[in-house]
Amino acid sequence: MDEVGSVTEVARRLGLNRNTAFTWARQAGLSSKRVLHPGKADFARLRAEGLSRQEAAVRVGIHERTAKDWDRGVRRTTNARIYPGGQRVDYGTGRTTMVSVTNPSPSSIPEVIGLRLLSLRERETIADLRRAGWSLRAIGRELGRPASTIKRELDARIDNGRYLPHGAHRDAAAKRARPKTAKLALPGSLRDYVSVKLREQWSPAQIRNRIRADFPDDEDMRVSTETIYQALYVQARGGLKREVADALRTGRTRRKPHRSPEHRTSRFVDPMVMISERPPEVEDRAVPGHWEGDLITGTLNQSAIITLVERTTRYVMLGHLPGDHSAEAVRDVLVELIGTLPEQLRGSLTWDQGAEMATHKQFKIATGVPVYFCDPASPWQRGSNENTNGLLRQYFPKGTNLSTYGPEDLEHVALKLNDRPRKTLDWKTPAERLLELV
Repeated sequence: MDEVGSVTEVARRLGLNRNTAFTWARQAGLSSKRVLHPGKADFARLRAEGLSRQEAAVRVGIHERTAKDWDRGVRRTTNARIYPGGQRVDYGTGRTTMVSVTNPSPSSIPEVIGLRLLSLRERETIADLRRAGWSLRAIGRELGRPASTIKRELDARIDNGRYLPHGAHRDAAAKRARPKTAKLALPGSLRDYVSVKLREQWSPAQIRNRIRADFPDDEDMRVSTETIYQALYVQARGGLKREVADALRTGRTRRKPHRSPEHRTSRFVDPMVMISERPPEVEDRAVPGHWEGDLITGTLNQSAIITLVERTTRYVMLGHLPGDHSAEAVRDVLVELIGTLPEQLRGSLTWDQGAEMATHKQFKIATGVPVYFCDPASPWQRGSNENTNGLLRQYFPKGTNLSTYGPEDLEHVALKLNDRPRKTLDWKTPAERLLELV
């Protein structure tokens, strides 16, 4: 025992039953000292040099399971393993209990420190593949991660030109988010500054950027825009008084969720067919008969005119709306306009997601023309129509009552545009190009 300090090792060397050795040791007042495996230091050094777990285990001469335990900071006892979080798994009884873990060493950091963060195994793979000369995109594909994630990891944690996965993992664990008091929940100069500026109707973005100029050398006087919003809206961890929220120009007491386009609720009962499903021949303008449509509105949006533009020839058709511009009224005028066209010019119609197209399914049944809808806030997907609407404002200025214009007025304006030479048509007119193609 004086030589090795371990009852188990003494029993092994003397060929004794282990239980007998422990009994004799207790009777003699001796106890085992925790002795590190002679190869553990070498294993840690090899891992720090960038070797994979399997390679380091082979060099040190240990089992791969032992190497995994060392990597994860797992301590082994007689018949149990104690994990860094305090879980003690007894393999004799199969029970898992919690034990107190104080002053954990760097090796006790768990392999996975967050669901969105890179795990230790992923960092090891990055180091291995980087040494093998793989590109960032290839490493990302291998891990199922974006290439930008791999680039940020390497940019942030390369030390002297070398990427050490274990050092990178310890650094990431040290910087990860923990439950802590919100910055503006603490009294002090920072919270006082933010409170005063909010009462002066400054926005959080203005506060965040101005505070750097007012306190250039005081790192404690720093706050992000999101931290201010959290303090205002999330009272459980916020620090600013409720009445300060009245200083926000929006006047909202709750945050407004911003949903991505694919998660937005459709405004129509009948499902829309999106522009991504539109046939390729529509996109390249090779075949005439595909139209883009929209409304231009007058004073207070109380009057409107339907505008249709053929994508290949830029031929314009205008629809008169004598009364309102409800979905039913727009449907009826569109059916009438499309009905004046020959069959070969009834290809498709592309529209934005305006409420006036709520009856698009009825329009399709009546005319046989499919309707494709643009993505939200994407006017460039109807570029020809947007350009034409700008040209029409020469004849129908904004802020005028469009209901004063009759069908003859609209036909006169359409003839003017269709008889105007266009650069995109090699200086031919839309009317001439349409006659050539049809």
